[in-house]
Amino acid sequence: MNQPSQINPVDCLPDTDCQQLQNCRKPAAEAHSIPPVFYISQTFATREIDRIFRHAWIGVGRADRLANPGDFETLDIAGQSLILLRDSHGQLRAFANTCRHRGARLLDGNGNCRGIRCPFHSWAYKLDGTLAGVPRAETIVGFNRSDYGLIAYQVAERLGFVFVCLDPAALEIDTWLGDFVALHTPWPIETLVSTRRRELTVECNWKAFIEVFNEYYHLPFVHPDSINDVYRDPDQGDAVKGAFASQFGSTEGTGGLLQTTQQKPLPHMPGLSGREVAGVRYTWVFPNMTFAAGTDALWLYEAYPLGPNRCQVFQTACFPPETVALTDFDEKVAAYYHRLDAALAEDIPALESQHRGLSNPDARPGRFHPHLESNVAGFAYWYAGQM
Repeated sequence: MNQPSQINPVDCLPDTDCQQLQNCRKPAAEAHSIPPVFYISQTFATREIDRIFRHAWIGVGRADRLANPGDFETLDIAGQSLILLRDSHGQLRAFANTCRHRGARLLDGNGNCRGIRCPFHSWAYKLDGTLAGVPRAETIVGFNRSDYGLIAYQVAERLGFVFVCLDPAALEIDTWLGDFVALHTPWPIETLVSTRRRELTVECNWKAFIEVFNEYYHLPFVHPDSINDVYRDPDQGDAVKGAFASQFGSTEGTGGLLQTTQQKPLPHMPGLSGREVAGVRYTWVFPNMTFAAGTDALWLYEAYPLGPNRCQVFQTACFPPETVALTDFDEKVAAYYHRLDAALAEDIPALESQHRGLSNPDARPGRFHPHLESNVAGFAYWYAGQM
């Protein structure tokens, strides 16, 4: 994957940090983990915003939460507020959440609107971001409304996921994603319905949060009585083209339920066959979105930095529309939500403890288990290239 700018990372980092990052770019069987300082330093947290979040395609969850014209949601991505909305033609748009008059914040939260009106001086914008109205504009000399539309960013939908990019010169989305869509064709991901979205704050670095979702190594030690018995050792990580990592693994039952609640699974996703009916694919779309595509459900996480020591997390559960239409769906899906929340409740103390350990002045990079931490090693390789 190309660097987001022409700056050479070798020229920008202290020698020790540079060498340790270079160790992340060795083959997985030889690679080292990301140095601890990159999880705890405000300097590197600021650098991530500049080098990654302002140039990468950022995964911001599922598109179906903005299903209708006028549906909007405000997003805070690495300290920058955006408006994500669906316009009158059904196209998703992304705008800077700032008025073109004197910079007032335009919207908060989520909802539905027929247009956007600044609460300060009532400048009004259409859903496509063009300036529609300015009070008493007749006395402003040489004023052209077409010059003052909202600042727009790139936005794309793929497989029902939404990606936003703040950099107008970034790679095209399909170049960024490479063979992401092709690899996931066995699952009807684009048609899945989001049934619950949960928000929380975790006292750890955003990278560490997504790492734990993508590795099997911790399962017997953090989840011995909840989900460990569901998972067999995974396949070797896939060789992919694009800014993502992916790994498939077989399961005993469904990965969407606890090992103690496997008796009443929901139906398989339509069209699955072969190995996919008895396993789960874990995928990390760099930098900040990850999901598991199972036999019956897809569960998704987004993580956004709130400085080096905290992150904002969104958890989404998705199911086929045929499954959601079942008369007993509400009863059965409760066990799936419980599984997500129970595993997360076990992960969070481990993550917060890990973060305290990373803050130790004598913490050092370790070595990856190439088979059980394949996705994590893939991210470390990519991250080192960006930083």
